[in-house]
Amino acid sequence: MRYRSGSAMAVALAAVLATGACSAPAVTAGTRASDGQVTSSPKWRDCHTENTAPQLECATVTVPLDWSHPDGKKISIAVDRLRATDASHRVGALLVNPGGPGGSGTATVAQGGMLLGHADLKPLRERFDLIGLDPRGVGDSTPVRCSTPVYDPAAPTLPENRAQYRRMVASSRRHGLDCAKTTGALIGHVDTVSAARDIDAVRVALGESRISWLGVSYGTELGAAYARLFPGRVRAMVLDGAVDHTRPMTRDVVDESTAIEREFRRFAAWCATASGCAPQGGDVVADFDVLLARAGRGEVQDPALGRPLTAAEVTSGTYAYLTMRFLWPQLGTALAAAEKTPSDASALGQAVVGLDPTYPAYRAISCQDFPPGLHGYADLRARLAAVRGAAPHMWRYSEYWDWTTGCAGWPVKAADPPAPQRITGVPAVLVVGNTYDPATPYAWARSLSRQISGSRLLTYDGDGHTALYNSSCARQNEVDYLLTGRAPAPGTRCSA
Repeated sequence: MRYRSGSAMAVALAAVLATGACSAPAVTAGTRASDGQVTSSPKWRDCHTENTAPQLECATVTVPLDWSHPDGKKISIAVDRLRATDASHRVGALLVNPGGPGGSGTATVAQGGMLLGHADLKPLRERFDLIGLDPRGVGDSTPVRCSTPVYDPAAPTLPENRAQYRRMVASSRRHGLDCAKTTGALIGHVDTVSAARDIDAVRVALGESRISWLGVSYGTELGAAYARLFPGRVRAMVLDGAVDHTRPMTRDVVDESTAIEREFRRFAAWCATASGCAPQGGDVVADFDVLLARAGRGEVQDPALGRPLTAAEVTSGTYAYLTMRFLWPQLGTALAAAEKTPSDASALGQAVVGLDPTYPAYRAISCQDFPPGLHGYADLRARLAAVRGAAPHMWRYSEYWDWTTGCAGWPVKAADPPAPQRITGVPAVLVVGNTYDPATPYAWARSLSRQISGSRLLTYDGDGHTALYNSSCARQNEVDYLLTGRAPAPGTRCSA
């Protein structure tokens, strides 16, 4: 569900993106927030750098730490803006979220992330003020802070006995207590519902009666939460790479592992015949299993980290490359380098989820939204058996397994666990899903669409995470919808 700031995916995207720039009349403060508060106009300042569009503006919006006590302690939400280049045909404000949890919307707008500099999305740059915001706990907003690394490669994530299970829970609790001490009260208020309420404060600060939303991956959970809380404030909403926040963890972890396994096998079939992706031993899947066995013995070295990668880290790095179809050639190269003797797994290591700089926020927000619901080692063992059955080669890592183990001892009670929802009173929301998405399975897009009255489902019959990153056809449909508010015809599908 993540847009990884430090991964090969981010590097590859940055190489092909550019942002334009122009100006439009400033917006003014308008309606009250739904809780009755009035938010003053943000003080916009020039914040461009040599790596951003010259007209980039930044501001800060102040919101309550705890929305149930709006007059209490305040925190800051960082926002930035690129005004519509075609001011005479400006549609409004388009808020974007690149996923996560922990993805920075301000960095997305500033650096042209989410393909905002791509030719297919040029009309969005022309007709909308592009607004990035960092959700609470993330980036330049009041952040989650931890004094020690939250990710610990030595912590057992695949416990084989009760003693290892106790070590896993103790590690989770230790890191959670450290983050709580360093962050303060915010650690218990970084849930997605609180972040959705912040979005409405930003809307008010922008002077907009309604907003448009483009969210991918975790951005779909955040967008859906906003639509549920403030349906009358939505003009148009794209939820691409859908997360269904109503499903139990026991089901989701198996669903995601199944999707990752299927995508790995599709990669293996492609790699076996693709030019430049010849497997070392003639069988991509078998070679991968050998690599994992070597990693289990500490034989797969990452020179950049100065240590071996674990089998779970090899799986995590592989998963990161699987999420973008255009990175499959790089995955083939990365696996070939790791499989050599001596090995060089640095290309896999740089994509390990836990090593991303945004991981502290990722962990803290995830534990607020996705409590593992474990009652002891027996529960974990049963869940792991189901995962292994669903993903015999890729079972060692999924994001939902990361939350299952990483949140097992988290000391802060989950504020926004999965629960049934029904979203009504919104315009036709566009939900988008890939049939072979390894991170957010297609079934989640279908179920989320059913929960949103009047929504429309757009299907991409292809590989990779989100249609936005992988399909020009899907991008065109999303742009047309955001500009006009008219959803694609029922049953619209984009081919690979």
